[in-house]
Amino acid sequence: MSFPKGFFWGGALAANQVEGAWKEGGKGPSVADVATYKPKTDVKDYAAHMAVNDELIAAAMADPDDTYYPKRRGIDFYHHYKEDLALFAEMGFTMLRVSIAWTRIFPTGEETEPNEAGLQFYSDLFAEMHRLGIEPLVTLSHYEMPLALAVKYNGWYDRRVIDCFTRFCHACFERYKNDVKYWLTFNEVDSIIRHPFTTAGVIPSRFPEEKLLEVCYQALHHQLVASALVVKDCHEIIPGSKVGCMLTKLTTYARTCNPDDELATQAKNLENLFYADVHVWGEYPRLILKMFERKGICLHTEPGDDAILKAGCVDFVSCSYYMTMTESVDPNAERTPGNTVLGVKNPYLPASDWGWQIDPKGLRYSLIELYDRYRKPLMVVENGIGAKDTVEPDGSIHDPYRVDYFRQHISEMGKAIDEGVEMWGYTSWAPIDLISASTNQMSKRYGFIYVDQDDMGNGTLARSRKDSFYWYKKVIASNGEDLD
Repeated sequence: MSFPKGFFWGGALAANQVEGAWKEGGKGPSVADVATYKPKTDVKDYAAHMAVNDELIAAAMADPDDTYYPKRRGIDFYHHYKEDLALFAEMGFTMLRVSIAWTRIFPTGEETEPNEAGLQFYSDLFAEMHRLGIEPLVTLSHYEMPLALAVKYNGWYDRRVIDCFTRFCHACFERYKNDVKYWLTFNEVDSIIRHPFTTAGVIPSRFPEEKLLEVCYQALHHQLVASALVVKDCHEIIPGSKVGCMLTKLTTYARTCNPDDELATQAKNLENLFYADVHVWGEYPRLILKMFERKGICLHTEPGDDAILKAGCVDFVSCSYYMTMTESVDPNAERTPGNTVLGVKNPYLPASDWGWQIDPKGLRYSLIELYDRYRKPLMVVENGIGAKDTVEPDGSIHDPYRVDYFRQHISEMGKAIDEGVEMWGYTSWAPIDLISASTNQMSKRYGFIYVDQDDMGNGTLARSRKDSFYWYKKVIASNGEDLD
């Protein structure tokens, strides 16, 4: 394997899962601040964990506590970021993916002037990263849109939110034009269909069930237009900047060679890829437009939208990769959960405690597919395994399962590079334990660094190095050559 010189190694975080301090520094509430931990709900039932309606939102905002709203506290990165960055630097990180919490900058999303305290927090964060030699990769929207916009406008379903978002992004570009070169617009932009509230502030209960899919695609259209506007704005404000899209790579295999299974699989993969298609090519694929037509989905667009999409194509493609699925037309085929999705179980693959099937070779397959399709540089900006860790009496944390997972995936990524895939970097999810995006658990641990906090928020928040910390440090020091 030959990882290119200057390849970025690091990790990825989201503000809503790590920062905490949900009311400090003038921050307003986001959709993440009403996400609840449901200890009696099956961890594999993502629909139940992510369900929301107006009554639940009102109840959440009437509750000042954070016990059942873990993203309000995160891991207190807001106050611990220097300590955490020092640990990342000790591992040798050359890149850290973070997100900017929209409501730290514009608390309701509708202000005309940004909140200086919020801007300063990220100025301080980026300054410390640069001091340690860590390049920021910044996501502008990572599941943390202002709650006020969700409640007032039904989130991204209302076109007026485009102006709110572009104003927020413009303020970020102006403030951090000397600090940040690499940007992502929307995290897992395809996830709007799986969890519309988390991704786009759409409250499903406000719409008839038969209308919801059209609502989601309408909200998506507004996000795609906003993304294109933001890409163009970033290029104009920050010369040499690079802006990418971010896709949940949900590679699906046919369960059998039955042609009907193959056709169902093809449709699923085309649906997954079309979000990146629009970002890269600046237009909707004809096959997707025909799919809308077949399903009776009518999108409202404005004159000039097509030109906006064409003028705001991304510079690179990034993705999260955790697992693959299979597909079958057999209604009795056993299904298993993945990254907030259900797929037909693959008998050839093991699975995590949360049911996510582990497929390192699927990463190589996915990278080759993406590069062949788009011919743009790639980054893997999320990849990791949620697992239960045990702290030994002497304080050590042995996690060979995590090392094995990363060893196999990094090896397959290297093979993809050897086959000709152009890659800029790899940021693991996540370098430090944090609140799970879907189930809001702390006990679903991803990090190389252990954080002493349980699902109910109890603990000292002390940080501890796991065995995988030292292994990843060695990988980075060898530029991916030493995976033993």
